[in-house]
Amino acid sequence: MIDDPPLLTIRRRFARPDPALVEALRGIQTGFAVDAMDGSGALHHRIKPVDPALAAFVGVAVTCDCGPADNLAVFAALDIAGPGDVLVCAAGGYEGTAVIGDLVAGMARNKGAAALVTDGLVRDLVGLRQVGLPVFAAGLTPNSPARQGPGTAGLPVVVGGVRVESGDVLVGDLDGVVVIPQERLAAVVDRLAAIRQKEAALDAAVRGGLAMPDFARRILDSDRVRSID
Repeated sequence: MIDDPPLLTIRRRFARPDPALVEALRGIQTGFAVDAMDGSGALHHRIKPVDPALAAFVGVAVTCDCGPADNLAVFAALDIAGPGDVLVCAAGGYEGTAVIGDLVAGMARNKGAAALVTDGLVRDLVGLRQVGLPVFAAGLTPNSPARQGPGTAGLPVVVGGVRVESGDVLVGDLDGVVVIPQERLAAVVDRLAAIRQKEAALDAAVRGGLAMPDFARRILDSDRVRSID
């Protein structure tokens, strides 16, 4: 490359979802969100809360792409983020250094962020617990990153195998993180009541002794099953 690339490329303005729709997801299980999207939307299974006591969140994505061993873009995302936002930090799965530690998490909390999610690693677990912000990552390391760029903020990223755009909605719990694209948000919220109702009915049946659901019984008893014993 003849010319040096910009240290940061930032998009500060993006469409935001209806706050009422975001609030409608508060407290929802990630599994219900996946069911409302026909079985998909979860980040890679390795991305989990670093402190299980700080797992539940819902918020609007503000993205950044840090690249490996760098976190300059995180500060650009911090500059964009507001109350209730989730910093989504793409590191390309790099595991040589952390993306953030307790100090950056504290800054995010001070901005009113709802959570921080990365496909990379984080550091300072004791401090992160004291900050009290839900932090989801692929693991922990004491190694620290540089702050040199290049990076982006506010632009689409891929984290944990899922495309995330600023303005999408993220839901997290002990099972992991689910991304709800902004254009699907209203439909997901509309489906939640029926999903909750069916789940509650099946849960009650299991507690009452159910050992085999009707749909499985019908298949097992049908001519679609070949017995060889």
